[in-house]
Amino acid sequence: MQVDVYTKDGQKSGRTIELPDSVFGIEPNEHVVYLAVKAHRANQHQGTHMTKNRKLVRGGGKKPWKQKGRGVARAGTTRSPLWVGGGRVFGPVPHDYDEKINKKTSRLARKSVLSSKAKDGQLTVVEDFTVESGRTKDMLAVLKNFAADNVKALFLLPKQDAMLLRAGRNLPKLNVQIAPSASVYELLDCKKLFIQESAIAGIAGVLAA
Repeated sequence: MQVDVYTKDGQKSGRTIELPDSVFGIEPNEHVVYLAVKAHRANQHQGTHMTKNRKLVRGGGKKPWKQKGRGVARAGTTRSPLWVGGGRVFGPVPHDYDEKINKKTSRLARKSVLSSKAKDGQLTVVEDFTVESGRTKDMLAVLKNFAADNVKALFLLPKQDAMLLRAGRNLPKLNVQIAPSASVYELLDCKKLFIQESAIAGIAGVLAA
């Protein structure tokens, strides 16, 4: 698949690049994308939620009144779940929410999203550039050149770029990631996907297998 390469000014550079069909031209598999997103969201849970049962609530060691003679129900502790201030019955306890998917499924899910973005015209290949000033307004100017300043956008870089990451981190609708490590959820959760030119080879190298 041949696509145009753009400059950071939003203009065509006059060059094209070949996107490998094995990564950007497959038939998207919606089910594996669902599985990958489901696993990603599940793995965001910390699983630390907890309430105290009658064993963990402090106090209540003394029997509040004698067993017989008062004409009221028996009671052995003031920390019974029936009492105000007592423990909770069957409350949440810490547990692990992690879900795992195998590597083939993960690769297929990412290729499916990339192919879908390319097919829908939401993918733009941009010449490699950096934001030397590291200033947010300079990164915002780049997004405005592509009319992407008011939509969710994902920028994929070939390698770590501290200044570009710094320039983009304060833009609420922009996400900047290293290309091979971008998750299915991040690829899916954007209206415009920008990939720096030299990152294409890195993506193909990881996903083509």
